Amino acid sequence: MRYTKNVLASQRRSPLVLTIAALLATGAAHAQQSSPAASDDLQEIVVFGRGESRQVQTIGETQLEQLTPGTSPIKAIEKLPGVNFQSADPYGAYEWSTRITVRGFNQNQMGFTLDGVPLGDMSYGNHNGLHVSRAVSSENVAGVALSQGTGALATASTSNLGGTLEFTSADPGRALGVRAAVTGGSDSTQRGFLRFDSGEFAAGTRLFASYTNQEADKWKGGGVQKQEQINFKIVQPLGAATLTGYYASSDRAEQDYQDLSLDMIRRRGYENDNFFPDWAGAIAAANACAAAAFNAPICDDQYWNGSGLRKDDLAYVSLALPFSDTLSWDTTAYLHQNEGQGLWGTPYTPTPGGAPLTVRTTEYDIERNGLTTALTWTAGSHEVNGGVWYEDNDFNQARRFYGEPSAAAPSRPVLDFQSNPLFTQWQYAFNTRTLQWHLQDTWSVSDALSLNFGFKSAVVKNEATPVLVASSSVNRFSQIESKESFLPQVGFAYSLSGGNELFGGYSENMRAFVSAATAGPFGTTQAGFNAISDTLQPETSKTLELGWRFRNAALQGVVSAYLVQFDDRLLSISLGAGIVGAPAALANVGKVESIGIETGLLWQFADRWSLFGSYSYNDSQYKDDVVSGTGAITRTGGKQVVDAPENMLKAELGYDSGTLFGKLGLDFVDDRYFSYLNDQSVDSRTLLDLSLGYRFRQFPVFKELTAQLNVANLMDEQYISTIGSNGFGNSGDSQTLLTGAPRQYFFTLNARF
Repeated sequence: MRYTKNVLASQRRSPLVLTIAALLATGAAHAQQSSPAASDDLQEIVVFGRGESRQVQTIGETQLEQLTPGTSPIKAIEKLPGVNFQSADPYGAYEWSTRITVRGFNQNQMGFTLDGVPLGDMSYGNHNGLHVSRAVSSENVAGVALSQGTGALATASTSNLGGTLEFTSADPGRALGVRAAVTGGSDSTQRGFLRFDSGEFAAGTRLFASYTNQEADKWKGGGVQKQEQINFKIVQPLGAATLTGYYASSDRAEQDYQDLSLDMIRRRGYENDNFFPDWAGAIAAANACAAAAFNAPICDDQYWNGSGLRKDDLAYVSLALPFSDTLSWDTTAYLHQNEGQGLWGTPYTPTPGGAPLTVRTTEYDIERNGLTTALTWTAGSHEVNGGVWYEDNDFNQARRFYGEPSAAAPSRPVLDFQSNPLFTQWQYAFNTRTLQWHLQDTWSVSDALSLNFGFKSAVVKNEATPVLVASSSVNRFSQIESKESFLPQVGFAYSLSGGNELFGGYSENMRAFVSAATAGPFGTTQAGFNAISDTLQPETSKTLELGWRFRNAALQGVVSAYLVQFDDRLLSISLGAGIVGAPAALANVGKVESIGIETGLLWQFADRWSLFGSYSYNDSQYKDDVVSGTGAITRTGGKQVVDAPENMLKAELGYDSGTLFGKLGLDFVDDRYFSYLNDQSVDSRTLLDLSLGYRFRQFPVFKELTAQLNVANLMDEQYISTIGSNGFGNSGDSQTLLTGAPRQYFFTLNARF
């Protein structure tokens, strides 16, 4: 192995991290003395949510354009306070590995929207939405707003115990134009993007249509990851009203990286991966697995192959209608259809009369539609907003096995949707109906003080119906409900002199149950479900935060503190003795408490130069031991939450003259536990990324031509990125880790006509 440091837990801190921290502190101390005027050519790197009663930051289009094309918009916010983002690929788009945690909450406990349309909880299992990388091409993202708390009352989400991420798609340009971009780089990366903007015509109508095609080899092992996308958006003025339509089609197919453990990394190396394309090696390993009575590590060190396939169509129509100067109405109707398969070449199930393995799939089919609608009424110093979100989601899920009829050669390309299975283990039809409404008043008490207070109410009904089951022990029919009638949110923002602002708030939220056979209350037997259906409670949270924003000609930033109490944590535990066939099922296992500080700073220390930095401290602890149905106790009380680093430091040095631009980014993340008893963890890591570019303003033919170089993991550090890819265990090592990509280079030419 070419490890630069031990993969086990360490308390060491990188000297580079300490140097950057000292630089940020020095910059803050001297910013008042420097105070040069900001260049008109520069866009703010981060907007620190001025006027908001919550901790909010926004990243705009100019900053997003400097990322490698194809980068997930989620990765764009990894430098913001409190954000722990991990991915095994340099784009942050490989969905099996993409993970984000904020204030101790993981992405399945956060909310995500695009133009107000709910994207679900971003789970890989794909039960109620889709990743934003499939909902919009990265080139068409206009902005990303992060709320580290529970988000606004109107957010269309029933999973945002923690933060919310609101993505905004770009509007069509007002002038006729064409944009074309090509990217090439490491691991045979090829990406092409073409967009046509109509400009304004007829009665102010404007639209754009874009096409994106990307393909890249995996950085280790064999296989490719590719995606095709079409985006279309139209904006139509209707008198004082505006009608907007949007459509996105995505076809994504990505071969997987092998999940690893610390032991596997020590024995087989950092670049251990699936056998593909070595079919003979996979057959030999599968035979050895069977001969060893299916004992790891013979069976699990390497698999034949794996992949994730996703096809999505997302569309919405939105109407913004001002009835008068004091009353307006906004409504959006949306539709999302998805077909997906997750494939794994498993040695645990041989093909009768054929190869000693099969291709196992988990299959997904989503048909969801919904409506968000809200009225805003201004009366004197009060602005009252009330609205409703309704969604009906039909989700079908199945587990199937597909045969490989010959050991001589594979016959099932894993980048193709599979058909003609050997057998179906189970298949369920789920329906989830969501109704959420909110009411809020924002009161401008004075020019300096504003207050907001309101609440939302949510009810989510989940139903499961068997389509095909191979055992009578599996659920026959189930339904469960998540309901909270009063989830309050109150806050204030108070402007002081000299660009200073105080803010704070309190909010409560609920995470609804998940409708899936592989997660949530339905992931058990009928007996297990019957045992919990009347007593199981949805997870809830209470968030209190207080902060200070400041701003002058050269310096702006935020300092905030928070306290979060997370109640009724859900965990799958044994309901009784295994010898009598007692099942494992979800149970409420107690509280989690998080306390922390988040700071962010943007310093315009010279004309065309900027320095951004953020530091976060988070202490998230389980407050209770876990007691199983047999009385066995797991001493989790007082332990740190998995995948919730205590310290994070991010920094970015930027330069932009209008023609020449660049940035050097640093991302330090502390040690992270991947066992509930905190006996297993991965080391801290420090990554550097670099981008350099030049805008040719007077180039013939083009309105603008930009050449850009991006270097990911500049220092070529070896590190573990994702933890928990296969969940978390109580103690001991487990095959739930993914290693991060080495240094990668990408070059882009972006032309506007």
